[in-house]
Amino acid sequence: MKKLVFLSAVFAAVFMAGCSSKAPTTTTNNDMYSKDMASIINGINSRVQNIYFDFDKFNIRADQQGALNSNAALFNSGDAMGLRVLVEGNCDEWGSDEYNYALGVKRAKTAKDALVAQGVSESRIEIASNGESKPVCTERSKACDAQNRRDEFRVMQ
Repeated sequence: MKKLVFLSAVFAAVFMAGCSSKAPTTTTNNDMYSKDMASIINGINSRVQNIYFDFDKFNIRADQQGALNSNAALFNSGDAMGLRVLVEGNCDEWGSDEYNYALGVKRAKTAKDALVAQGVSESRIEIASNGESKPVCTERSKACDAQNRRDEFRVMQ
């Protein structure tokens, strides 16, 4: 009988120790990869430049070609080759919502075509239009409107 009580106590102790609710913490290679990838993405996104458009236009101005070339070089760099690129077209407040949405698409498509011409894989580039819904400036002035007529670029996994 003493053996049975002793074995029961040992079994209960082993069972309780094995059912600990605290999970061990480990760092996997995927966690380290995710942190490294996040640093790469943040680094690239911090160097990407917006490009700006004239009123009611979607062609890339000559003075914006340098920013586009710089972005293309970043997107073609070794660290960015496996990443997707989002190009978001934006407009000022002039025009209807539908018109500005369509103009934003045209601006994003123009930038996408220019990036593809510089060797960025078309399959990596997505476009979107924000129309006039994401202004960076809300003052009523020509200078403010000019800031809102832009394409923004972002790399993503």
